Amino acid sequence: MTFNLPVHEAIPSLLKALEDQGRAVLQAPPGAGKTTVVPLELLRSNLVGSRIVMLEPRRLAARAAAERMAKTLGEKPGQTVGYRIRGESRISRKTKIEVVTEGILTRMMQSNPELPDIGCIIFDEFHERSLNADLGLALSLEIADALREDIHLLVMSATLDAAPVAELMNAPVITSEGRAHNVDIRYLDRPMRRDKRFEDAISDLIEKAVSETEGGVLAFLPGVGEINRAQALLENRLPQDCRIQPLYGAMNFTSQKAAIAPAANGRKIVLATSIAETSLTIEDIRCVVDGGKARRSRFDPGSGMSRLYTCPASRAETTQRAGRAGRISNGTCYRLWTKGQELALPAQPPAEMELTDLATLALELALWGTEADKLAMLTRPNPGNMNEAKKLLKLMNALDKNGGITPHGRRIAKIPVHPRLAHMLVHAGPKAALMAALLSERDPLANENSANLSLRLEALRNFSGRYANHPIKADSSAIRRIRLEAKRLADKAGAQCKSYGDAEMAALAYPDRIGLRRKGDAPRYLLSGGKGAFMPDEDQMAGNRLIVATDLDGNPKEARIRQAIAISEAELRGLFADLISKVNLCQWNARERRVVARTEERLGALTLNARIWKDAPQNAISLAMIDGIREIGLTWTDEARRFAARVEMLRNSGHDMPEMTEEALLSSADEWLLPYLNGVLSCADWRKFDIAGALRSMLDWHGMQQLDKFAPAVFSTPLGRGIPIEYKDFQPSVSLRLQEMFGQTVHPVAAGKALRITLLSPANRPVQTTTDISGFWRNSYADVRREMRGRYPRHSWPENPEKAVPSLKTGPGK
Repeated sequence: MTFNLPVHEAIPSLLKALEDQGRAVLQAPPGAGKTTVVPLELLRSNLVGSRIVMLEPRRLAARAAAERMAKTLGEKPGQTVGYRIRGESRISRKTKIEVVTEGILTRMMQSNPELPDIGCIIFDEFHERSLNADLGLALSLEIADALREDIHLLVMSATLDAAPVAELMNAPVITSEGRAHNVDIRYLDRPMRRDKRFEDAISDLIEKAVSETEGGVLAFLPGVGEINRAQALLENRLPQDCRIQPLYGAMNFTSQKAAIAPAANGRKIVLATSIAETSLTIEDIRCVVDGGKARRSRFDPGSGMSRLYTCPASRAETTQRAGRAGRISNGTCYRLWTKGQELALPAQPPAEMELTDLATLALELALWGTEADKLAMLTRPNPGNMNEAKKLLKLMNALDKNGGITPHGRRIAKIPVHPRLAHMLVHAGPKAALMAALLSERDPLANENSANLSLRLEALRNFSGRYANHPIKADSSAIRRIRLEAKRLADKAGAQCKSYGDAEMAALAYPDRIGLRRKGDAPRYLLSGGKGAFMPDEDQMAGNRLIVATDLDGNPKEARIRQAIAISEAELRGLFADLISKVNLCQWNARERRVVARTEERLGALTLNARIWKDAPQNAISLAMIDGIREIGLTWTDEARRFAARVEMLRNSGHDMPEMTEEALLSSADEWLLPYLNGVLSCADWRKFDIAGALRSMLDWHGMQQLDKFAPAVFSTPLGRGIPIEYKDFQPSVSLRLQEMFGQTVHPVAAGKALRITLLSPANRPVQTTTDISGFWRNSYADVRREMRGRYPRHSWPENPEKAVPSLKTGPGK
């Protein structure tokens, strides 16, 4: 079978570039035929001389591409053209073109970097920028530079900005301008109302598209939930000859094949995720309805979790989607946005390298013996994500303390699942295969309200026709898919060296997500990795003290637990005995407002057990008390406050004195206060404590002499009585009875300033404040004397106070 497709015009230039330089980037619009034409033309040219390997990002696309090329040759897959995807292989000794998914190429490279029987590697649909494609290209370039100068490398894409990847490869760009068929793009006249649900809006647009076009319709929705809801809305709104067919990655192959096969009769309405964007020719499709949304997974290094989010699709993705309508004839594309809104869409989707969990990448790089910055990579991995990945791998003993791969790391790298699950399979053996398959696939009990992982395992182990009537509603296709994957993984698992229970196996995979319920009524958990998580009050799992959280929604503040299994403390201790540490702690307990000294047994961030630390050293207790004091604040007695004010007075006058503001004293409390805290354990103890002695210790003998000389503590009255001087607001001041100052003719001075004297009546009420006692006697005293004699006739009020004898006694007034 031969086809005349637009990409054919670019084949001569492409073959010439590969012959001359060994590398090329082919840019061809959707529907140009590059996926199925280019490998066959390379084979016919005899340019590469040996096997051609083509990478496809998706399993369905890989299988479909191989089947279409084999059909072109009049063969079945497994002869000249074959494929290898997870869990399925159709190749033979005759196979010259092998279509694989990206993880398989990585395994081939890691097993034998020279790739002795491969002459060309094609990276198809590179615009999807999957992590494995970026890694595969980086490793291929290193192999070509260091080991295989003769190997040919070709990157193909429909919508990629080709210049950066061409520069990375030092390769020419070959462009195919042609398009198989025209596609009429139709936009909304006005933006969709904000209060309208997405499913309602796209269902309306699908109904409109069906009424205005002929042939099959392919609608793009972001996820399975939206597909199911839209299907329910459309069931009774479309003509009777329309058959609705979902299409998404988690479906079994039989259902997927039915979605892409020609309709036996009537019209086919395919509701698909992004799986249908590239490398698929879905028979009978004449119309595309694009909802304009994409669902991506973003890894948060702060929480150590990935979170799915829905966002606007990029212009590159919407171009790919529109191209589905022009594969076999002229078509129409309806878009759920206005032409004006088109400019707000991002140009390209983000590279998976920027968003995803990088544990697999970190393990592959360690196995290769390099770091990401030493490879030619189009996008560098996020440093925070990479550090989090290495931290997890070290926790699982896959990397050593220097980041090098360990023998255990080499073993888990050979198992084609996430390193968490591979770690579990190596330790627990084939028995863990069912758990690994379950945790890798879509939840078979998606409608079950409980997060209990045990219910899922029960369904997998016991599901049958009889079990279909069980109160637990299970997805039979998901059950079958998980069981099939479990059989595949069981063959790759290590030999079982120890028998583990379900909870123990889950903990092996998720050592950083062991949850300990926090105190209180709400089911909130602290995870061993240090993050927080919660589950609804009504969940049957909510009462468990210890759990392993196997699925979280990724909220960085506090994640919702979507799937978990209960685990006992005995199981944890048996599993992680070498990771449980004893820690002696003296800490300030803000709730109890006291120092708590205890010995804790810890697993990561979790405290499994705590008891009183009876012989805690005094220094540790006092340091913890300092933390409490910094929370409570200083306790000021009058003596301490006056002393600190004297020191501050001198310091601000230029003397070499320590700072005694409260802020400074709290900051340096572990220096001046620590030796004085014996017996001080609580807020109550602290309230009784006088810091004056500790403050005095901050000054040496010379400092005390300076302080007493220039900022004396007391003023000696004419009666010889010492009255404490206040140094508030850097103004020394005293208060005393007016009669006690009789005979004082020279105004007293402190800290270089005139002492502010508040003169009191016999009833200790302020009469006058002065910084010039002689001036007061001369000017104001006569008026004060006149008033005071009337109020206090039994007290002495002499006419000449400068020569009068000071006294506090009562007597005949004068």
